[in-house]
Amino acid sequence: MKRFICLCIGYCICWHAAAQQDAQFSQYIFNGIYINPAYAGYRQELNAHAFYRNQWVGVAGAPQTMSMAIDGSLNDNRVGLALQVAYDKIGAQSMLSMYGNYAYRFPLNEEDATLALGIGAGIIQPGLDGSLLTTTTAEPGVNGGKQTITLLDARAGIYYSNTRFFVGASVDNITAQHLDNKKPSTFTVPTPKPHIYLTAGALLDMGNDIYLKPSFLLKDDTGGPTNIDLNSFVLLNRMLWVGVSYRTAVTIYPKNNLQSDLTKRSAAVGMIELYATPQLRIGYAYDYTLNRYRSYNNGTHEISVGYYVKKEGDSKSRKQMRCFSF
Repeated sequence: MKRFICLCIGYCICWHAAAQQDAQFSQYIFNGIYINPAYAGYRQELNAHAFYRNQWVGVAGAPQTMSMAIDGSLNDNRVGLALQVAYDKIGAQSMLSMYGNYAYRFPLNEEDATLALGIGAGIIQPGLDGSLLTTTTAEPGVNGGKQTITLLDARAGIYYSNTRFFVGASVDNITAQHLDNKKPSTFTVPTPKPHIYLTAGALLDMGNDIYLKPSFLLKDDTGGPTNIDLNSFVLLNRMLWVGVSYRTAVTIYPKNNLQSDLTKRSAAVGMIELYATPQLRIGYAYDYTLNRYRSYNNGTHEISVGYYVKKEGDSKSRKQMRCFSF
C-alpha cells in the first residue's frame, strides 16, 4: 500500500502538475534567508546554517531536503550577503539550486528598526530520473535515463524589523518559468513557478526571562493550495526555544484548477532549538500528518545546526540579537 501511494503521488506530481512546488520545511523560522533574500546580514555577524529534512518516513520515494546557507554583513552592517545551496528529492524528481543574495539595510529612527531590501540570483537544476518510474504504459519523452535542465533564476524580498516585531514579503522563481519555455520539447522536467511568501511575528517579554514569539507564514504559488503556518514559541533563559506549529491550507481567492474536495489539514509540528554554546545551536522538528495519509507514514523528522563566528569584542547586544533573532 505504501508503495502504491508513493507511485500515485509521484505520477501526479510528474505528469499532471504544470510546475514543481518549492520544498516544504519547518525550521525556516530560525533562518529567514531560506524564504527571503532581504534577511541576509540580519544577525550582523558571519553565521552558517544547515538542515536535513526526511519527510513521510517509511514511504518509498518520500521527499528529502538538504540545504546550507552562509551569510554575514559588511559596511557597518548596512550590506548583507548570503550564499544558499539546496537539494530536494521526491521520488524520481530532484531539484538542485544555488543562490547568491544581497540585501541593503536602511536604519530607521525607532527602536533600532531597519528596513531591508534584498535580491537573489542563481541557478536551479530540475531533474527527472526515468529509471525510478514504474508505469503501465510508456510516457512520451520519458526513457530510463535522467533528464536535467539548468535555468537562471532570481528572487526578491523586503524585510522590516525592530526589537519587538518583524514583517517580510518575498517572491522566488521569478525568471525560471520564462526560460523554461525554451527547453526542448522532449524534456518533461517540471519547472517551479513563482512562490509568494508573507510572514510576520512578534517577541513578547513575559517576565522572569521568558519570551513568547508568535508568528505566521503564508505561502502561495497561484496554482496549488495556499498554505499558512501558525507558530508559537517560548524562549527560556535565552538558551532554549520550544514551540509548536500548525500547517493547513486556506482559501484566499478562487483557484479553478484545484479539486473542490481537497483535504485542507496538513500537519502539526513540534520544534525545539538549543544553544549548546553561545555560538552553536541545534534544532529538531517533528511533523505529524493530520490528513488521511498519516496511517501510511511515520511522520517527518528535520534537524538543523547553526554556528556563529564570534567577533572580537562580541557585545551583549549582539548576543541578545543572536538569541532573539527572528
